[in-house]
Amino acid sequence: MDIATAVISGNLAAVKQHIAAGTDLNQKDAFTGSTPLITAATFDKREIAQALIDGGTDLSIQNNDGSSALHSAAFFGRVEIVQMLIDAKADKNLRNTYGATPREIVLADFEAMKPVYQMMQEQLSPMGLQLDMVALEKARPVIAMMLE
Repeated sequence: MDIATAVISGNLAAVKQHIAAGTDLNQKDAFTGSTPLITAATFDKREIAQALIDGGTDLSIQNNDGSSALHSAAFFGRVEIVQMLIDAKADKNLRNTYGATPREIVLADFEAMKPVYQMMQEQLSPMGLQLDMVALEKARPVIAMMLE
């Protein structure tokens, strides 16, 4: 099982095997440019995210839209992963392709962002993405404070 599949499927043991074997933890997905850590942040795979961080993955790599793991964790309301990344000294000031920092992403009006979240849910639900809009709306101001 490749590392991307291990992350998506939540197979922590396989991810740890990849880390131990020296697999490139920074390899990008051909379609989105996401690294295993960005994918773990997107899909709320907390234990896997921590294992990748502990394994030395590069926290500043950006995907095709310029989002780092911290951008993705913030955008998807992953409070615990945001904290892990802050603790690991992820760059809070890194800007994506649209010029936004992770904090600026969560400061955007939630109602205006809802269609984007709904589109992401539709596109990624076959891969296991679950978004709770109520929880997401509550997490955004918490994350904004964490990223000050």
